[in-house]
Amino acid sequence: MERREIVHNAYAVVGQLSKGYDGMMKNESLLGRLANRFFWQLRGPRYESFVRQAFQGLPEDFSGTLLEVPVGTGVLSLPHYQKMKAAKIVCLDYSEQMLAQAMASPAARGLHHVAFVRGDVGKLQYCDGSFDCVLSLNGLHAFPNKMAAFRETYRVLKKGGTFTGCCYIKGQKRITDLFVRAFCVPMGFFTPPFDTAESLEERLRSMYREVKVTRTGAFAGFVCRK
Repeated sequence: MERREIVHNAYAVVGQLSKGYDGMMKNESLLGRLANRFFWQLRGPRYESFVRQAFQGLPEDFSGTLLEVPVGTGVLSLPHYQKMKAAKIVCLDYSEQMLAQAMASPAARGLHHVAFVRGDVGKLQYCDGSFDCVLSLNGLHAFPNKMAAFRETYRVLKKGGTFTGCCYIKGQKRITDLFVRAFCVPMGFFTPPFDTAESLEERLRSMYREVKVTRTGAFAGFVCRK
């Protein structure tokens, strides 16, 4: 089975078990808080810093065109879009199950300026320079073809546009690296190779004219200007 299908099947399961996944992403459920604390090293204030870092490149009054890839269940991003009524937003994911959960989310109600689309980040169906902003939350460590993902997100971004989001980086927390190798990769949730903070910044600087990379726990946040 190709890695793409392994990842697709893994996130189909996540979509079916979205309550547990959302509990972790929002740090609300007991199991979610335990996972964030022990595996992701995001306890208490560090989790809040992780969320701020993830959205640092997306202003609350954003009113342009935005592509989010992958949207997942939308548990973190959709509440932000409630405040961006003047924006035109495309939420894209390869997993039908994750998209279904995002569309069924209470946070998706009334978001008439948001379109939910199934697609492949490695082969985006949009013209060059289509978006003012591309947001990728926890996607770069999962995408099977990372180089294609970097190329395509750059291609569809307008000149002067912003590529922003967050991803796992190796070499920050030993227990997280072990958990990723022993569980996330075999299960299909993550796909190697993984960047370090330094290699991620170097990669982004080779593509974008302005780059800011921050770190919280085992995650990097990035804001890049094309």
